Amino acid sequence: MLLFINFSETLLLTAQILTVLFIAILFLQSGFDKMVNKKENLDWLTSHFSNSPFKNSVPFLFTIITVIEILSGILSLIGIVFLILERSSILAILGTLFASLALIALFLGQRIAKDYEGAQSLVSYFILSILTLLLLVYNM
Repeated sequence: MLLFINFSETLLLTAQILTVLFIAILFLQSGFDKMVNKKENLDWLTSHFSNSPFKNSVPFLFTIITVIEILSGILSLIGIVFLILERSSILAILGTLFASLALIALFLGQRIAKDYEGAQSLVSYFILSILTLLLLVYNM
């Protein structure tokens, strides 16, 4: 029975690490891409939202979403270390919550811009973030 408990705990920890790592990679890459290619991203977004209520707020919203994405990625990455060393999930949970917030903001933007395919592509990431939160709750 002890072997089964250890195996279950190890499997749960592995699933937690893998899902949080996915989120860290996704949001660090996305956030850094926004910083490195700022002009190209802003030009595309300005065009994308030109007929929406967000048309005058694109630079401000771009900055906010970039900060949230990078914060999510960093918290998730540090959260993995704490999961492994301390079995503490609080930073991983915070990173995943910021990821969920970013995804909801991006989803809203895509829906407002009537980019329904773009909005649809975010759904799988959002489902992963919710499942990750549920996995992480088992450490609390």
